[in-house]
Amino acid sequence: MAAVVLYMSMSLDGYIAGPNQSVENGLGDGGERLHDWVFNGKPVPDDLKRGTPPLQGANKQVVDEFMSTGAVVTGRGTFEAAGGWGGDHHDGVPIFVLRRSQPEPEWARFPLVTYVPDITEAVESAKQAAGGKSVMMHGATAARLALEAGVLDELEIHLVPVLLGGGIRLFDGIPPEHIELERVRVLEGDGGMVHLHYRVRP
Repeated sequence: MAAVVLYMSMSLDGYIAGPNQSVENGLGDGGERLHDWVFNGKPVPDDLKRGTPPLQGANKQVVDEFMSTGAVVTGRGTFEAAGGWGGDHHDGVPIFVLRRSQPEPEWARFPLVTYVPDITEAVESAKQAAGGKSVMMHGATAARLALEAGVLDELEIHLVPVLLGGGIRLFDGIPPEHIELERVRVLEGDGGMVHLHYRVRP
């Protein structure tokens, strides 16, 4: 069954980006370490954009899964820090960006990108556009809003064996409500990676 799934690399101490994050320093100081398991410390290879990353085992399995999603929902901060993924996250799927105001021209030039002011609207639009495939979610703000709105189905946390000591935490800002998660899978990958998959209980 198609689901809305948050895919996020996170340090062992809960950070998804290092300190001093900006458009020019997208993952913050030291934050690129969180994605070494995919890129091996190198620029994004062309074959990743085609959905065939040079990986193996559990790491390859989870990358193949998120590269097979039919749409992307992301927060503005994540989108812009990633350079808008050049306008194409993967395979030409539509991208829905949470943003309350109109973007500057540099961010408005991508034909696959739609700016949406509301998380529920963004998720519903992405689900329709995904054509029965799952929807990939990115970003701490998007995840928090989706959890609050009850429109996030699952979380795939790529737990990286590193302590960043500061930066942006994934779950900061969530209201003090009791959100129950059901663990549905644990995969161990190369480089000490652990991929934790949870379902959000209603």
